[in-house]
Amino acid sequence: MTLRYSTDIVIFGGGVAGLWLLNAVRSAGYQAILFEKESLGGAQTLASQGIIHGGLKYALQGALSSAAQAIADMPSRWRACLDGSGELDLRGTRVLSDHYYMWSNASLRSKLKTFLGSKSLRGRVEAVAPDSYPPFFQNASVKGSLYQLPDFVVDSESLVETLASKQHGAIFSLPDSGVSFETSDPHQDRVAVIAHRGRNIYLSAKRFIFTAGEGNASLIKAAGLANAETQTRPLNMVYLKQRDLPQLYVHCIGDSFSLTPRLTVTSHQDANGNTVWYLGGEIAESGVGKSEAEQITAAQDAISREFPWLDCSSAEWRCFTINRAEANINDNHRPDDAYFLRDKNILVAWPTKLTLTPALAEQILQNLMADRISPSTGSADWISEADFEPARLGDSRWNLEKSA
Repeated sequence: MTLRYSTDIVIFGGGVAGLWLLNAVRSAGYQAILFEKESLGGAQTLASQGIIHGGLKYALQGALSSAAQAIADMPSRWRACLDGSGELDLRGTRVLSDHYYMWSNASLRSKLKTFLGSKSLRGRVEAVAPDSYPPFFQNASVKGSLYQLPDFVVDSESLVETLASKQHGAIFSLPDSGVSFETSDPHQDRVAVIAHRGRNIYLSAKRFIFTAGEGNASLIKAAGLANAETQTRPLNMVYLKQRDLPQLYVHCIGDSFSLTPRLTVTSHQDANGNTVWYLGGEIAESGVGKSEAEQITAAQDAISREFPWLDCSSAEWRCFTINRAEANINDNHRPDDAYFLRDKNILVAWPTKLTLTPALAEQILQNLMADRISPSTGSADWISEADFEPARLGDSRWNLEKSA
């Protein structure tokens, strides 16, 4: 049995990029659906730390790079969405911390690097007076300097749920058989073909958009795209659980003049009410290839070095590897901004970073208008849950992995 459907836009990939884009194009009047192979947000999105940042880490060498310029206005743009006045209505998304901090220890080079970063961002970074330190740093047993950044932290699970909740009936689970693409003429638009429940389902669309992160590679291959290249960069992320851990959201700046903070900490809560510290930054990058025991030991040493006044002797420690997926441009370089490319009626897209997601949606909407892709005015020839099951929400890693 063969079924045929047509719509304006079909999105493959249900992380924050795909879900944001689905909301944006449907708000603009397009008929659109989204397919997710695993779970919504379950790969790169829920493995992120949820930091909506304005580019300080790209300015730590004293120069406002193109990456910093591309990202500088993102926090204010996200804040408008969170209060309901922006391009999307994200009210209901939980903000874990309204501020983010940067901690430099007492070494001269560390303080100098922090100062240069502050100068580069033209007053967007504020030094915090010691008597105004958050409680955790008021108890510090070592000298250091604390700065408040314009960045903030969202709960990634809450963000995915908010975006998905507004699109009931338009988000589906892609079967394990996946998708192929056909065309009768190399110069004609492609049609997606999904083998499901003993039948072929043909999908015609004005635009197919790939926002599947690491999964973009298999979609590119299935579509036979010759001009799209993707790459992954691994991280070995660490988290520790302990019921009495304080809430902490901070970059710890090391002595080397690296673009990556030595340690980046965000705080979360697991399903049992334990506080979770999620650790990224240089510790995650340098930990690639280490065993679990080696990486956890390195993380324990880093926490002890940065926060010697903290007792986390009863903490449970875990680590896992996640691949950051991005476009491969100019011989293995990554874009500074959100990025997409078009091949006939297929767009392959990467936000590059969580914080740049609104920029990606804006770029794609502008491209649709430039290509004169208008929303259909007739009734939708619509896929329903009789054809595909709705996609399920993903979980953060600390709720998926069982305690030892």
